Amino acid sequence: MSKPMKAHHTAGGPSRIRWRAAPLAAVAAAALLAGCANRDSITVGSIPDDYRTNHPIVIAEKERTLDLPVASSDRGMTQAQKIALEGFLNRYDRSAAPVVHVMVPSGSANDVAAAQASSGFVSVLRANGVSDSRIAVTHYQADPSETAAPIRVAYTALQAQTGKCGRWPADILENAENKHYANFGCSYQNNLAAQIANPADLLGPRKPSSIDAGRRGVVIDKWQNGPVEWTQEVKY
Repeated sequence: MSKPMKAHHTAGGPSRIRWRAAPLAAVAAAALLAGCANRDSITVGSIPDDYRTNHPIVIAEKERTLDLPVASSDRGMTQAQKIALEGFLNRYDRSAAPVVHVMVPSGSANDVAAAQASSGFVSVLRANGVSDSRIAVTHYQADPSETAAPIRVAYTALQAQTGKCGRWPADILENAENKHYANFGCSYQNNLAAQIANPADLLGPRKPSSIDAGRRGVVIDKWQNGPVEWTQEVKY
């Protein structure tokens, strides 16, 4: 202990101590910085293991179609065809008003019956809010031997959807990292997308609807002026 005390009282002693300690501190700081630099420079790449990332629900324009076979013996639209067509138009967006195509077979054995039935189809479209300017009746070449060539009704609309399921790029047993296989969650995402009535709900919330002032007044009046009901305490 006597030598360090003497070193502090000698001339130039403290300066020599500081000069020797400075390189040690610099080396330690450099080592720490080098360790941080090496640790931050390592980029770990990973494969997404979330089914919502692997099978995202997207909003895209998709064609909705309905094929209604017409028998060669039919004379006009049948009741079954009318019910099916009205159900198909239940999700038609009248505010967007996409064009509805009615494609009638031509050259087939039932082309006369199909032409008569198409007139009834157009009447149903008008009755369900489709304007004449948004109805397009066209013809397609059908097989001459076909006796029940269908009339196709189609329109495009925005729809929530995912990619096609059934991808098996690798053996699911060869999975040492215990990650989800490629097709995991695809059917769930498809079913969820099919249940979304308004795809715009995925883009943002709707504004709140207006209140029912009359009903609100009735409820508040009953709460303020209604009889007081007492509940009896039950002891166990």
